[in-house]
Amino acid sequence: MKTVRVVIKLGGSLLSEAPELIDRLIIEFGSGTSGAVSEKQASEKSLYSILIVPGGGIFTDAIRRADERFGLGDDAAHWMAVLGMEQYACYLQDKSRAQVVDSITELPLGVSILFPYRLLKAEDPLPHSWDVTSDTIAAWVAKQVGALFIKATDVDGIFREGKLLREIFASDFSENFESCVDPFLPGFLQINRMECRIINGKFPERVIPAVYGKPVPCTTVKGNI
Repeated sequence: MKTVRVVIKLGGSLLSEAPELIDRLIIEFGSGTSGAVSEKQASEKSLYSILIVPGGGIFTDAIRRADERFGLGDDAAHWMAVLGMEQYACYLQDKSRAQVVDSITELPLGVSILFPYRLLKAEDPLPHSWDVTSDTIAAWVAKQVGALFIKATDVDGIFREGKLLREIFASDFSENFESCVDPFLPGFLQINRMECRIINGKFPERVIPAVYGKPVPCTTVKGNI
């Protein structure tokens, strides 16, 4: 069987819903050697390696407030924000049955949660700016491992004049619409010829089919592909 790699950026806005979403993913895809191959995976002759990249949420919001009050340097704010992602990862580990990893060299089958600080500190691949959040960090991880990239958040996708956009090119982000991605991500997707599917993580019944590549209500942001 071939292995399909998927990176899911799990937004901090899903703090309450995230444990159920992860457990639903584990039921479907397993977690490490403990997971059995589902009938759907067997029928598609594929195994799935799903890496959860945590957002920052309330943990990184505290760093933003500290920066606004005390004027942190860019480097300090960046690494403190990444440590906020680590705190969210600790929460997700505590509230779910997923295994955890701090390396992307050999990703396990099934669902795992990334503790990103060690990896990012070693590679330091992105600018230190509030324009670069866990969105772009997750996209970078997806690029490194050759994975499908999904952003699970608390909205259905990107809207223009109240209408959900099913597809948008990253080069069109100068237009006026309601965006839920960080300012650096569209350019990163363009340069790396990637796409990102933005899905409402409050509905596991959307996220799971999206992992299989099925059409669901969402917005697909396309780079130069």
